[in-house]
Order: sequence, then structure tokens, then C-alpha cells
Amino acid sequence: MESVPVRCPACGRDHAYLTPVYPCPCGTPVAPPVLRGGTVEPITHRTWNEDWVTVRCRTCGRHDQWPQPELCCPCGTVLRIPVHPATESAPGPGTGTLPTHIPLPRTAATPRPAFRPMTIRTGRDAVTAASMYLRWLGYRDVVQPAERPASRIDLRAAGLIAQVDSTTRPTTLRDVECLWLNGLNASVTSVFFSLAGYAQDARARADGLCIPLFVMDLTGTPQPVNGPADELLSTGA
Repeated sequence: MESVPVRCPACGRDHAYLTPVYPCPCGTPVAPPVLRGGTVEPITHRTWNEDWVTVRCRTCGRHDQWPQPELCCPCGTVLRIPVHPATESAPGPGTGTLPTHIPLPRTAATPRPAFRPMTIRTGRDAVTAASMYLRWLGYRDVVQPAERPASRIDLRAAGLIAQVDSTTRPTTLRDVECLWLNGLNASVTSVFFSLAGYAQDARARADGLCIPLFVMDLTGTPQPVNGPADELLSTGA
């Protein structure tokens, strides 16, 4: 599938964006048709209803709801990628064969099977998706409590604790520092997952404390947004 150039309006960085692919019930891989040259908007507020788009399968004609395409810029801004409405014809020739999964980063030190995400529809789904990702990275005995404790630690594993922010606002500096203190007290690694990205001061603090930060879109696929997260993705548990 041909990549689409995307420029972050916050920092001016250019990206080559590939739309995630989903399986239609008929077996055909489908992807939201990205609107080339459309206006890319930073996501500052989320609502569940607005984060889904209707996508038509070219093979069987079925219409399904799939997550709105998003991209997390290294500057910390989460971008909404515009798509063609389902009533319009999809982009013309040159599409090629669609990939069946999102490829692993080239920085991966050892081969892993492709991560299989789960679609996020609720806050609990976000925690489950983060749990699946940590297992994929190699962490053993990942535990998800039935009820969220007062410490707001959503996941525990051997040598690790993780917090998942599924709210509609960027994760704050206080959130990052509280997680770090919990990890310091338990002498374990701290990892943060967020749906809405991170405030600038929160990200700067996480960089200084070497806390891996990941952003998840509604496909349930975490993306690293700082150096410690890149390193964790590369080396695994």
C-alpha cells in the first residue's frame, strides 16, 4: 500500500503514514481510504462516537465501523488523519496488495511474531490491550486487577508496573511522577500507556526519569513516543 505524506502542524515534522488494515468478515483486508492532501488535525479532545469511521469493503460491499486513522508524532502530538467518506469511491489505481499486519520496527533486536492488537471501545479494553502488548514484549505473569487500586496501577508483572490513561485529556506531569514514585517504592520498571498523548512537561519529565511512554490508538496498537519506550520495544523484557 502506498504511503501518504503527513506533516505535523505542531512541530512541522514530516511522516510517511500507512493506514492500519482490518479483516472484513468476508476475509478481505480493508483499510480506511486516507484523504491525500486533507487537513491533519491535532487531537485535543476525544469522544468515542467521533473516533470511528465507516469503511466499505471493495469485495463484498459491506460497511463496517473501524477506528479513525491516527498518528503519534514524536513531539507528543496525536494527529487525526482525514479519510474519504464511505459514500465516495476509494482512491484510484496503484493501491497494490494490502498488508495483513503492521510490521515490526527495524530496530527490533530479536524477531517476534506480529503483535495482534484488540480494538479499544472502553477504558477497560485499553488496559487489556496494554496487558497483551506487555506479554508480547516478553513480560511474564502480567496481572490486571479486577478493580483499579488507589495507586492507579493498572498492570503488574515480574519487575514491572504499568498505568493506562484512557481519558480524553493528555496525561499530566503529576500522573507520570506518581507512577515513577510507585515504581521507585517497589524497585521495578514503570511504563505508561495513554490514549490521548502526553502534556509537554509530562513527556519531558518522563524522559528525565527514563520512563517508557506509549500512545495507543483505538486499534489497540501502542506506539513508543520517547527514547526509553523505543529501547523497551527494541530489547523486550
